Amino acid sequence: MAKRRSVAARILASYVLMMLAFALTALFSVISERRAAREAELLRTGYVPLKSSIEGALEAQNLVNVELNHITEAKNPSDARSWIETERRVRPKTFAEIRAVAHGFAAAGDASAGSLSLDLVQGASDIERFLQADGERFTRLFEALGVGDSASAERIQNDLVSYEAEGARRIRDLRNRVDREMDDLVTSARIRERRSIAMLVALSLLTLAVGIGVSLHARRVLRPLAAVTDRAKAVARGDLTPRNVIASADEIGELAATFEGMVAAIARANAELVQAERLGAIGKMAAHVTHEIRNPLSSMGLNVELLEEELALVSEMSEARQLVRAIKREIERLAELSEEYLRVARRPAPHLERESLADLVREVVEFVRPELSKANVTCDVEIEEPLPSIAFDEAQIRQALINLIRNGREAMQPSGGKLWVRVRTSRKGEPNGGAASAGVDLVVDDDGSGIGEELRDKVFDPFFTTKERGTGLGLAVTRQIVEAHGGTISCEARTPRGTRFFVHLPQSQAG
Repeated sequence: MAKRRSVAARILASYVLMMLAFALTALFSVISERRAAREAELLRTGYVPLKSSIEGALEAQNLVNVELNHITEAKNPSDARSWIETERRVRPKTFAEIRAVAHGFAAAGDASAGSLSLDLVQGASDIERFLQADGERFTRLFEALGVGDSASAERIQNDLVSYEAEGARRIRDLRNRVDREMDDLVTSARIRERRSIAMLVALSLLTLAVGIGVSLHARRVLRPLAAVTDRAKAVARGDLTPRNVIASADEIGELAATFEGMVAAIARANAELVQAERLGAIGKMAAHVTHEIRNPLSSMGLNVELLEEELALVSEMSEARQLVRAIKREIERLAELSEEYLRVARRPAPHLERESLADLVREVVEFVRPELSKANVTCDVEIEEPLPSIAFDEAQIRQALINLIRNGREAMQPSGGKLWVRVRTSRKGEPNGGAASAGVDLVVDDDGSGIGEELRDKVFDPFFTTKERGTGLGLAVTRQIVEAHGGTISCEARTPRGTRFFVHLPQSQAG
Protein backbone atom coordinates (compact mmCIF):
# COMPACT_ATOMS: atom_id res chain seq x y z
CA MET A 1 0.00 0.00 0.00
CA ALA A 2 1.42 3.36 -1.02
CA LYS A 3 2.50 5.66 1.76
CA ARG A 4 0.60 8.92 2.25
CA ARG A 5 3.61 11.11 1.75
CA SER A 6 1.60 14.32 1.56
CA VAL A 7 0.32 13.85 5.11
CA ALA A 8 3.77 13.04 6.41
CA ALA A 9 5.20 16.04 4.58
CA ARG A 10 2.52 18.26 6.09
CA ILE A 11 3.31 17.03 9.59
CA LEU A 12 6.94 17.87 9.02
CA ALA A 13 5.89 21.20 7.57
CA SER A 14 4.01 21.97 10.78
CA TYR A 15 7.27 22.02 12.68
CA VAL A 16 8.95 24.11 9.98
CA LEU A 17 6.02 26.52 10.02
CA MET A 18 6.38 26.83 13.76
CA MET A 19 9.99 27.84 13.35
CA LEU A 20 9.02 30.22 10.59
CA ALA A 21 6.44 31.71 12.91
CA PHE A 22 9.16 32.29 15.46
CA ALA A 23 11.33 33.94 12.79
CA LEU A 24 8.42 36.05 11.64
CA THR A 25 7.82 37.14 15.21
CA ALA A 26 11.43 38.22 15.49
CA LEU A 27 11.04 40.07 12.21
CA PHE A 28 7.88 41.62 13.57
CA SER A 29 9.83 42.85 16.57
CA VAL A 30 12.45 44.41 14.31
CA ILE A 31 9.75 46.08 12.24
CA SER A 32 8.08 47.31 15.42
CA GLU A 33 11.33 48.81 16.62
CA ARG A 34 11.86 50.52 13.29
CA ARG A 35 8.36 51.87 13.44
CA ALA A 36 8.97 53.11 16.96
CA ALA A 37 12.04 54.90 15.66
CA ARG A 38 10.03 56.49 12.85
CA GLU A 39 7.37 57.59 15.31
CA ALA A 40 10.01 59.08 17.57
CA GLU A 41 11.34 60.99 14.57
CA LEU A 42 7.80 62.04 13.76
CA LEU A 43 7.41 63.34 17.30
CA ARG A 44 10.65 65.29 17.05
CA THR A 45 10.21 66.75 13.59
CA GLY A 46 6.42 66.92 13.39
CA TYR A 47 4.38 66.92 16.55
CA VAL A 48 6.71 68.99 18.70
CA PRO A 49 7.13 71.84 16.14
CA LEU A 50 3.41 71.70 15.45
CA LYS A 51 2.51 71.98 19.10
CA SER A 52 5.03 74.79 19.51
CA SER A 53 3.48 76.77 16.64
CA ILE A 54 -0.02 76.25 18.04
CA GLU A 55 1.18 77.29 21.51
CA GLY A 56 2.60 80.45 19.93
CA ALA A 57 -0.75 81.23 18.30
CA LEU A 58 -2.54 80.56 21.60
CA GLU A 59 -0.12 82.78 23.53
CA ALA A 60 -0.59 85.62 21.06
CA GLN A 61 -4.36 85.22 21.27
CA ASN A 62 -4.25 85.25 25.09
CA LEU A 63 -2.23 88.48 25.00
CA VAL A 64 -4.84 90.03 22.71
CA ASN A 65 -7.49 89.00 25.21
CA VAL A 66 -5.53 90.55 28.09
CA GLU A 67 -5.06 93.84 26.23
CA LEU A 68 -8.70 93.83 25.18
CA ASN A 69 -9.86 93.33 28.79
CA HIS A 70 -8.10 96.55 29.89
CA ILE A 71 -8.40 98.73 26.81
CA THR A 72 -11.32 100.80 28.10
CA GLU A 73 -9.45 101.49 31.34
CA ALA A 74 -6.11 102.30 29.68
CA LYS A 75 -4.84 105.86 29.98
CA ASN A 76 -3.61 105.76 26.42
CA PRO A 77 -5.92 103.48 24.35
CA SER A 78 -3.98 104.26 21.20
CA ASP A 79 -1.01 102.20 22.46
CA ALA A 80 -3.25 99.21 23.09
CA ARG A 81 -4.84 99.73 19.69
CA SER A 82 -1.46 99.75 18.01
CA TRP A 83 -0.42 96.58 19.81
CA ILE A 84 -3.68 94.74 19.02
CA GLU A 85 -3.57 95.73 15.34
CA THR A 86 0.01 94.52 15.14
CA GLU A 87 -0.98 91.16 16.59
CA ARG A 88 -3.92 90.91 14.17
CA ARG A 89 -1.61 91.58 11.23
CA VAL A 90 0.76 88.85 12.46
CA ARG A 91 -2.05 86.29 12.76
CA PRO A 92 -1.98 85.13 9.10
CA LYS A 93 1.72 84.38 9.39
CA THR A 94 1.16 82.42 12.61
CA PHE A 95 -1.57 80.27 11.11
CA ALA A 96 0.38 79.86 7.88
CA GLU A 97 3.21 78.43 9.97
CA ILE A 98 0.77 75.97 11.61
CA ARG A 99 -0.46 74.85 8.21
CA ALA A 100 3.07 74.51 6.86
CA VAL A 101 4.11 72.26 9.75
CA ALA A 102 0.85 70.27 9.45
CA HIS A 103 1.47 69.71 5.73
CA GLY A 104 4.72 68.01 6.70
CA PHE A 105 2.76 65.09 8.11
CA ALA A 106 1.67 64.07 4.63
CA ALA A 107 5.29 63.27 3.74
CA ALA A 108 5.68 61.00 6.79
CA GLY A 109 4.00 58.08 5.02
CA ASP A 110 1.73 57.36 8.01
CA ALA A 111 -2.01 57.12 7.32
CA SER A 112 -3.11 58.53 10.69
CA ALA A 113 -0.58 61.35 10.42
CA GLY A 114 -1.84 62.17 6.94
CA SER A 115 -5.43 62.30 8.20
CA LEU A 116 -4.35 64.49 11.13
CA SER A 117 -2.54 66.78 8.69
CA LEU A 118 -5.72 67.41 6.73
CA ASP A 119 -7.73 68.01 9.91
CA LEU A 120 -5.17 70.44 11.32
CA VAL A 121 -4.85 72.39 8.07
CA GLN A 122 -8.62 72.69 7.86
CA GLY A 123 -8.90 73.55 11.56
CA ALA A 124 -6.23 76.25 11.37
CA SER A 125 -7.90 77.81 8.32
CA ASP A 126 -11.29 77.79 10.04
CA ILE A 127 -9.92 79.45 13.19
CA GLU A 128 -8.06 82.05 11.12
CA ARG A 129 -11.22 82.95 9.21
CA PHE A 130 -13.15 83.10 12.48
CA LEU A 131 -10.65 85.50 14.10
CA GLN A 132 -10.23 87.66 11.01
CA ALA A 133 -13.97 88.34 11.11
CA ASP A 134 -13.51 90.54 14.24
CA GLY A 135 -12.12 93.49 12.24
CA GLU A 136 -15.36 95.42 12.08
CA ARG A 137 -15.86 95.11 15.84
CA PHE A 138 -12.37 96.42 16.57
CA THR A 139 -12.96 99.35 14.20
CA ARG A 140 -16.15 100.29 16.02
CA LEU A 141 -14.39 99.86 19.39
CA PHE A 142 -11.53 102.15 18.42
CA GLU A 143 -13.97 104.72 16.99
CA ALA A 144 -15.97 104.72 20.23
CA LEU A 145 -12.79 105.12 22.28
CA GLY A 146 -11.65 107.91 19.98
CA VAL A 147 -14.82 109.99 20.52
CA GLY A 148 -15.00 109.15 24.23
CA ASP A 149 -18.21 107.07 24.00
CA SER A 150 -17.49 104.90 27.06
CA ALA A 151 -20.86 103.13 27.08
CA SER A 152 -20.59 101.98 23.47
CA ALA A 153 -16.93 101.10 23.94
CA GLU A 154 -17.66 98.88 26.93
CA ARG A 155 -20.53 97.15 25.12
CA ILE A 156 -18.38 96.45 22.07
CA GLN A 157 -15.51 95.43 24.36
CA ASN A 158 -17.68 92.81 26.10
CA ASP A 159 -18.75 91.45 22.74
CA LEU A 160 -15.15 91.28 21.52
CA VAL A 161 -13.92 89.66 24.75
CA SER A 162 -16.42 86.80 24.28
CA TYR A 163 -15.54 86.50 20.59
CA GLU A 164 -11.77 86.46 21.16
CA ALA A 165 -12.19 84.02 24.08
CA GLU A 166 -14.00 81.67 21.69
CA GLY A 167 -11.06 81.99 19.29
CA ALA A 168 -8.66 81.07 22.10
CA ARG A 169 -10.85 78.07 22.97
CA ARG A 170 -10.71 76.81 19.40
CA ILE A 171 -6.95 77.13 19.35
CA ARG A 172 -6.78 75.17 22.63
CA ASP A 173 -8.98 72.47 21.08
CA LEU A 174 -6.51 72.27 18.19
CA ARG A 175 -3.64 71.95 20.65
CA ASN A 176 -5.49 69.32 22.68
CA ARG A 177 -6.05 67.33 19.49
CA VAL A 178 -2.31 67.28 18.89
CA ASP A 179 -1.72 66.31 22.54
CA ARG A 180 -4.11 63.37 22.21
CA GLU A 181 -2.43 62.20 19.03
CA MET A 182 0.95 62.37 20.73
CA ASP A 183 -0.36 60.41 23.71
CA ASP A 184 -1.92 57.80 21.42
CA LEU A 185 1.34 57.48 19.51
CA VAL A 186 3.33 56.85 22.66
CA THR A 187 0.71 54.45 24.06
CA SER A 188 0.56 52.38 20.87
CA ALA A 189 4.35 52.14 20.82
CA ARG A 190 4.36 50.79 24.37
CA ILE A 191 1.59 48.29 23.56
CA ARG A 192 3.47 47.01 20.52
CA GLU A 193 6.60 46.61 22.55
CA ARG A 194 4.84 44.53 25.20
CA ARG A 195 3.08 42.49 22.54
CA SER A 196 6.32 41.69 20.75
CA ILE A 197 7.97 40.52 23.96
CA ALA A 198 4.95 38.37 24.85
CA MET A 199 4.91 36.76 21.40
CA LEU A 200 8.60 35.97 21.56
CA VAL A 201 8.28 34.34 24.97
CA ALA A 202 5.13 32.39 23.99
CA LEU A 203 6.63 31.03 20.77
CA SER A 204 9.83 30.09 22.51
CA LEU A 205 7.89 27.98 24.98
CA LEU A 206 5.74 26.57 22.19
CA THR A 207 8.80 25.47 20.25
CA LEU A 208 9.96 23.36 23.21
CA ALA A 209 6.70 21.40 23.08
CA VAL A 210 6.49 21.11 19.31
CA GLY A 211 7.79 17.54 19.25
CA ILE A 212 4.95 16.27 21.43
CA GLY A 213 2.50 18.46 19.55
CA VAL A 214 3.53 17.05 16.18
CA SER A 215 3.08 13.51 17.44
CA LEU A 216 -0.41 14.20 18.75
CA HIS A 217 -1.24 16.13 15.62
CA ALA A 218 -0.29 13.17 13.44
CA ARG A 219 -2.66 10.88 15.30
CA ARG A 220 -5.48 13.41 15.07
CA VAL A 221 -4.90 14.05 11.35
CA LEU A 222 -4.99 10.37 10.45
CA ARG A 223 -8.03 9.50 12.54
CA PRO A 224 -10.66 10.87 10.04
CA LEU A 225 -9.38 8.46 7.39
CA ALA A 226 -11.16 5.60 9.13
CA ALA A 227 -14.41 7.57 9.13
CA VAL A 228 -14.07 8.33 5.41
CA THR A 229 -13.44 4.64 4.69
CA ASP A 230 -16.51 3.56 6.67
CA ARG A 231 -18.61 6.19 4.89
CA ALA A 232 -17.44 4.99 1.47
CA LYS A 233 -18.46 1.42 2.35
CA ALA A 234 -21.91 2.67 3.44
CA VAL A 235 -22.37 4.55 0.18
CA ALA A 236 -21.36 1.43 -1.75
CA ARG A 237 -24.21 -0.37 0.01
CA GLY A 238 -26.62 2.34 -1.22
CA ASP A 239 -26.77 4.66 1.81
CA LEU A 240 -27.03 8.18 0.28
CA THR A 241 -28.35 9.87 3.43
CA PRO A 242 -26.49 13.20 3.94
CA ARG A 243 -24.21 13.31 6.98
CA ASN A 244 -22.40 16.12 8.72
CA VAL A 245 -18.67 16.36 8.04
CA ILE A 246 -16.32 16.72 11.01
CA ALA A 247 -14.52 20.01 10.48
CA SER A 248 -10.85 19.46 9.75
CA ALA A 249 -8.57 22.10 8.25
CA ASP A 250 -6.47 19.70 6.24
CA GLU A 251 -6.58 17.68 3.03
CA ILE A 252 -8.24 14.74 4.78
CA GLY A 253 -11.03 17.02 5.97
CA GLU A 254 -11.28 18.41 2.46
CA LEU A 255 -11.50 14.85 1.12
CA ALA A 256 -14.34 14.07 3.54
CA ALA A 257 -16.21 17.26 2.61
CA THR A 258 -15.72 16.59 -1.11
CA PHE A 259 -16.91 13.02 -0.67
CA GLU A 260 -20.05 14.14 1.16
CA GLY A 261 -20.63 16.76 -1.52
CA MET A 262 -20.37 14.04 -4.16
CA VAL A 263 -22.82 11.84 -2.23
CA ALA A 264 -25.25 14.77 -1.92
CA ALA A 265 -24.91 15.49 -5.64
CA ILE A 266 -25.64 11.84 -6.47
CA ALA A 267 -28.67 11.89 -4.17
CA ARG A 268 -29.94 15.09 -5.79
CA ALA A 269 -29.34 13.71 -9.27
CA ASN A 270 -31.24 10.53 -8.37
CA ALA A 271 -34.12 12.55 -6.94
CA GLU A 272 -34.20 14.80 -10.01
CA LEU A 273 -34.06 11.79 -12.29
CA VAL A 274 -36.96 10.15 -10.46
CA GLN A 275 -38.92 13.40 -10.59
CA ALA A 276 -38.13 13.88 -14.30
CA GLU A 277 -39.16 10.32 -15.10
CA ARG A 278 -42.30 10.75 -13.04
CA LEU A 279 -43.22 14.03 -14.75
CA GLY A 280 -42.38 12.52 -18.12
CA ALA A 281 -44.66 9.57 -17.50
CA ILE A 282 -47.38 11.87 -16.18
CA GLY A 283 -46.99 14.10 -19.21
CA LYS A 284 -47.28 11.23 -21.68
CA MET A 285 -50.26 9.83 -19.85
CA ALA A 286 -51.89 13.26 -19.58
CA ALA A 287 -51.33 13.99 -23.27
CA HIS A 288 -52.75 10.61 -24.29
CA VAL A 289 -55.77 10.79 -22.01
CA THR A 290 -56.47 14.39 -22.94
CA HIS A 291 -56.23 13.62 -26.63
CA GLU A 292 -58.66 10.74 -26.25
CA ILE A 293 -61.29 12.70 -24.32
CA ARG A 294 -61.13 16.15 -25.95
CA ASN A 295 -62.84 15.11 -29.19
CA PRO A 296 -65.74 13.34 -27.40
CA LEU A 297 -66.03 16.31 -25.06
CA SER A 298 -66.25 18.72 -27.99
CA SER A 299 -68.94 16.60 -29.59
CA MET A 300 -70.82 16.34 -26.33
CA GLY A 301 -70.58 20.06 -25.78
CA LEU A 302 -71.92 20.81 -29.26
CA ASN A 303 -74.82 18.38 -28.79
CA VAL A 304 -75.65 19.86 -25.39
CA GLU A 305 -75.75 23.35 -26.93
CA LEU A 306 -78.08 22.11 -29.67
CA LEU A 307 -80.25 20.42 -27.06
CA GLU A 308 -80.27 23.65 -25.03
CA GLU A 309 -81.53 25.52 -28.11
CA GLU A 310 -84.27 22.92 -28.61
CA LEU A 311 -85.35 23.45 -25.01
CA ALA A 312 -85.26 27.24 -25.27
CA LEU A 313 -89.05 27.46 -25.36
CA VAL A 314 -89.45 25.26 -22.31
CA SER A 315 -90.02 26.87 -18.94
CA GLU A 316 -86.91 28.23 -17.25
CA MET A 317 -87.52 26.08 -14.18
CA SER A 318 -88.18 22.86 -16.08
CA GLU A 319 -86.26 19.81 -14.95
CA ALA A 320 -85.01 19.15 -18.51
CA ARG A 321 -83.32 22.55 -18.82
CA GLN A 322 -81.78 22.20 -15.38
CA LEU A 323 -80.37 18.79 -16.30
CA VAL A 324 -78.93 20.16 -19.55
CA ARG A 325 -77.24 23.00 -17.66
CA ALA A 326 -75.80 20.57 -15.12
CA ILE A 327 -74.42 18.43 -17.97
CA LYS A 328 -72.96 21.54 -19.62
CA ARG A 329 -71.19 22.60 -16.39
CA GLU A 330 -69.65 19.16 -16.00
CA ILE A 331 -68.49 19.17 -19.64
CA GLU A 332 -66.85 22.58 -19.08
CA ARG A 333 -65.19 21.26 -15.94
CA LEU A 334 -63.85 18.25 -17.84
CA ALA A 335 -62.57 20.54 -20.61
CA GLU A 336 -60.81 22.72 -18.06
CA LEU A 337 -59.37 19.62 -16.39
CA SER A 338 -58.05 18.35 -19.73
CA GLU A 339 -56.38 21.73 -20.33
CA GLU A 340 -54.75 21.50 -16.92
CA TYR A 341 -53.41 18.05 -17.77
CA LEU A 342 -52.03 19.41 -21.03
CA ARG A 343 -50.20 22.17 -19.18
CA VAL A 344 -48.42 19.48 -17.17
CA ALA A 345 -47.62 17.55 -20.36
CA ARG A 346 -46.18 20.64 -22.07
CA ARG A 347 -43.23 21.81 -19.99
CA PRO A 348 -43.16 25.65 -20.02
CA ALA A 349 -40.74 27.27 -22.45
CA PRO A 350 -41.09 30.94 -21.49
CA HIS A 351 -40.61 33.74 -23.98
CA LEU A 352 -38.85 36.34 -21.82
CA GLU A 353 -39.56 40.01 -22.41
CA ARG A 354 -39.14 43.07 -20.23
CA GLU A 355 -42.58 43.86 -18.78
CA SER A 356 -44.00 45.65 -15.76
CA LEU A 357 -44.58 43.00 -13.11
CA ALA A 358 -46.45 45.54 -10.98
CA ASP A 359 -48.98 46.24 -13.76
CA LEU A 360 -49.44 42.51 -14.39
CA VAL A 361 -50.15 41.84 -10.69
CA ARG A 362 -52.71 44.65 -10.52
CA GLU A 363 -54.39 43.40 -13.70
CA VAL A 364 -54.58 39.79 -12.48
CA VAL A 365 -55.99 40.78 -9.08
CA GLU A 366 -58.68 42.89 -10.74
CA PHE A 367 -59.45 39.98 -13.08
CA VAL A 368 -60.04 37.50 -10.23
CA ARG A 369 -61.63 40.00 -7.84
CA PRO A 370 -65.22 39.12 -8.87
CA GLU A 371 -64.74 35.43 -8.12
CA LEU A 372 -62.99 36.36 -4.85
CA SER A 373 -65.91 38.59 -3.87
CA LYS A 374 -68.31 35.78 -4.69
CA ALA A 375 -66.35 33.54 -2.29
CA ASN A 376 -66.41 36.31 0.38
CA VAL A 377 -62.64 36.86 0.04
CA THR A 378 -60.99 40.31 0.06
CA CYS A 379 -57.60 40.93 -1.53
CA ASP A 380 -55.06 43.67 -0.75
CA VAL A 381 -52.23 44.50 -3.17
CA GLU A 382 -48.96 46.00 -1.90
CA ILE A 383 -46.31 46.94 -4.48
CA GLU A 384 -42.91 48.35 -3.52
CA GLU A 385 -41.75 50.95 -5.99
CA PRO A 386 -39.44 51.13 -7.82
CA LEU A 387 -38.94 47.46 -8.72
CA PRO A 388 -35.83 46.05 -10.44
CA SER A 389 -36.20 45.48 -14.17
CA ILE A 390 -36.74 41.79 -14.95
CA ALA A 391 -37.86 39.80 -17.99
CA PHE A 392 -40.65 37.23 -17.85
CA ASP A 393 -43.31 35.49 -19.92
CA GLU A 394 -46.46 37.49 -19.19
CA ALA A 395 -48.91 34.67 -19.95
CA GLN A 396 -47.09 32.11 -17.83
CA ILE A 397 -46.56 34.40 -14.83
CA ARG A 398 -50.23 35.41 -15.11
CA GLN A 399 -51.21 31.72 -14.92
CA ALA A 400 -48.88 31.10 -11.97
CA LEU A 401 -50.29 34.07 -10.03
CA ILE A 402 -53.90 33.07 -10.76
CA ASN A 403 -53.10 29.55 -9.51
CA LEU A 404 -51.67 30.94 -6.24
CA ILE A 405 -54.60 33.31 -5.69
CA ARG A 406 -57.18 30.60 -6.39
CA ASN A 407 -55.29 28.21 -4.14
CA GLY A 408 -55.54 30.79 -1.34
CA ARG A 409 -59.22 31.37 -2.05
CA GLU A 410 -59.97 27.64 -1.88
CA ALA A 411 -58.01 27.36 1.39
CA MET A 412 -60.49 29.80 3.01
CA GLN A 413 -63.70 28.13 1.83
CA PRO A 414 -66.50 28.13 2.79
CA SER A 415 -66.36 31.07 5.24
CA GLY A 416 -64.04 33.33 3.19
CA GLY A 417 -61.21 35.47 4.49
CA LYS A 418 -58.44 37.77 3.27
CA LEU A 419 -55.62 37.55 0.74
CA TRP A 420 -52.51 39.68 0.47
CA VAL A 421 -50.47 39.96 -2.73
CA ARG A 422 -47.12 41.73 -2.31
CA VAL A 423 -44.44 42.56 -4.88
CA ARG A 424 -41.08 43.88 -3.73
CA THR A 425 -37.36 43.88 -4.32
CA SER A 426 -35.71 40.68 -3.09
CA ARG A 427 -34.42 40.99 0.46
CA LYS A 428 -31.38 39.14 1.76
CA GLY A 429 -32.00 36.38 4.26
CA GLU A 430 -35.62 35.70 3.21
CA PRO A 431 -36.80 32.59 1.42
CA ASN A 432 -36.01 32.88 -2.27
CA GLY A 433 -34.74 36.38 -1.61
CA GLY A 434 -31.60 38.38 -2.24
CA ALA A 435 -29.43 35.80 -0.55
CA ALA A 436 -29.57 33.82 -3.81
CA SER A 437 -29.69 36.59 -6.43
CA ALA A 438 -31.06 40.05 -7.06
CA GLY A 439 -34.57 40.23 -8.44
CA VAL A 440 -38.20 40.50 -7.38
CA ASP A 441 -40.20 38.62 -4.73
CA LEU A 442 -43.89 37.89 -5.26
CA VAL A 443 -45.57 36.97 -1.96
CA VAL A 444 -49.12 35.60 -1.67
CA ASP A 445 -50.55 35.29 1.85
CA ASP A 446 -53.88 33.92 3.03
CA ASP A 447 -55.44 33.64 6.47
CA GLY A 448 -56.96 30.22 5.88
CA SER A 449 -56.56 27.12 8.01
CA GLY A 450 -52.97 26.62 6.81
CA ILE A 451 -51.03 23.56 5.68
CA GLY A 452 -49.47 21.12 8.13
CA GLU A 453 -45.69 21.06 8.30
CA GLU A 454 -45.62 17.42 7.22
CA LEU A 455 -47.53 18.31 4.01
CA ARG A 456 -45.71 21.48 2.92
CA ASP A 457 -42.95 19.59 1.10
CA LYS A 458 -45.56 17.74 -0.95
CA VAL A 459 -47.81 20.60 -2.08
CA PHE A 460 -45.84 21.06 -5.32
CA ASP A 461 -45.97 17.37 -6.25
CA PRO A 462 -48.27 16.54 -9.18
CA PHE A 463 -51.66 15.13 -8.16
CA PHE A 464 -51.11 15.88 -4.47
CA THR A 465 -54.07 17.77 -3.04
CA THR A 466 -55.93 18.22 0.24
CA LYS A 467 -59.14 19.38 -1.49
CA GLU A 468 -62.07 17.13 -2.23
CA ARG A 469 -62.32 18.10 -5.92
CA GLY A 470 -58.77 19.31 -6.48
CA THR A 471 -56.53 17.85 -9.19
CA GLY A 472 -53.23 18.56 -7.46
CA LEU A 473 -51.86 20.13 -10.65
CA GLY A 474 -52.17 23.88 -10.02
CA LEU A 475 -49.15 24.26 -7.75
CA ALA A 476 -47.17 21.72 -9.78
CA VAL A 477 -47.71 23.82 -12.92
CA THR A 478 -46.85 26.96 -10.97
CA ARG A 479 -43.56 25.48 -9.86
CA GLN A 480 -42.78 24.44 -13.44
CA ILE A 481 -43.40 28.00 -14.63
CA VAL A 482 -41.30 29.60 -11.88
CA GLU A 483 -38.38 27.21 -12.35
CA ALA A 484 -38.53 27.70 -16.13
CA HIS A 485 -37.94 31.41 -15.39
CA GLY A 486 -34.88 30.53 -13.31
CA GLY A 487 -36.75 31.36 -10.11
CA THR A 488 -37.73 29.51 -6.95
CA ILE A 489 -40.97 28.99 -5.03
CA SER A 490 -41.53 27.91 -1.43
CA CYS A 491 -44.37 27.47 1.03
CA GLU A 492 -44.35 28.27 4.74
CA ALA A 493 -46.72 28.85 7.62
CA ARG A 494 -47.97 32.38 8.17
CA THR A 495 -48.34 34.01 11.59
CA PRO A 496 -50.84 33.96 13.27
CA ARG A 497 -52.59 31.64 10.78
CA GLY A 498 -52.71 30.80 7.12
CA THR A 499 -50.13 30.04 4.44
CA ARG A 500 -47.50 32.12 2.63
CA PHE A 501 -46.11 31.38 -0.83
CA PHE A 502 -42.79 33.02 -1.87
CA VAL A 503 -41.95 33.34 -5.55
CA HIS A 504 -38.55 34.74 -6.48
CA LEU A 505 -37.86 35.86 -10.05
CA PRO A 506 -34.17 36.67 -10.54
CA GLN A 507 -32.92 39.79 -12.23
CA SER A 508 -30.28 37.68 -14.00
CA GLN A 509 -33.01 36.43 -16.32
CA ALA A 510 -33.55 39.93 -17.61
CA GLY A 511 -32.74 40.30 -21.29
